[in-house]
Amino acid sequence: MSAEWIVGINPVEAVLTEGAARVRELWLQRDANNPRLAALAELARRQDIAVELRPRAALERIAGGARHQGIAAQCVAAPLSDERSLPDLLAQAGRDALLLVLDGVTDPHNLGACLRSAAAAGVTAVLVPRDRAASLTPVARRAAAGGAERVPLLQVGNLARSLAALKDAGVWLVGLDGGAPGAAVLDALDLRGPLALVLGAEGEGMRRLTREACDHLARIPMAGAMESLNVSVAAGIALFEARRQRRAGG
Repeated sequence: MSAEWIVGINPVEAVLTEGAARVRELWLQRDANNPRLAALAELARRQDIAVELRPRAALERIAGGARHQGIAAQCVAAPLSDERSLPDLLAQAGRDALLLVLDGVTDPHNLGACLRSAAAAGVTAVLVPRDRAASLTPVARRAAAGGAERVPLLQVGNLARSLAALKDAGVWLVGLDGGAPGAAVLDALDLRGPLALVLGAEGEGMRRLTREACDHLARIPMAGAMESLNVSVAAGIALFEARRQRRAGG
């Protein structure tokens, strides 16, 4: 089986908590002095995971540009999920299904930040295209702060077909497009029940077929002259508006 490195305190804590069976060994920076690192090392040892002390340069090599914070876990690579996982995920979530669809987000920092917000909001799954989109690099995992281990990420071959499958399953699609004529104010829409929030790529927004698949287009009301928000910020606002309505609705 192929292996991958997960780096950073929160991502490593998440994989030790959620998927320890995948972890082969844990590396700690030899000269690091951080109580959280010591606690994670103890957690790994309790699960019979080898803990190695390594120089900072060794962690830098495997971190892929991400901030490692003095810790890295070598793991069996998790199998990638795709659209075939959707029916089971939707069945388990029922009327509480809440999905985030990212149409061509290419910045791994933004993907990671979206996964972090999705985990905090209790999202059922995040859908991304398999091609021309960011994947789960160490940088994305680090930005996700453990969210990548807690929310299923589905890489789908044909996004338009996956959106159609969601609609057939009774999921409403709400796309965020502040420039669309007639776009509703987000908090004026009913975001309860099975729902997918759809956001487009940085700068370009949703592709035409994605936009046309949406049941509603919405905008986030903003004060002043700001024209748009970073995709991960917009995703967080939209997800927590949906969460607020669901909690208010009992």
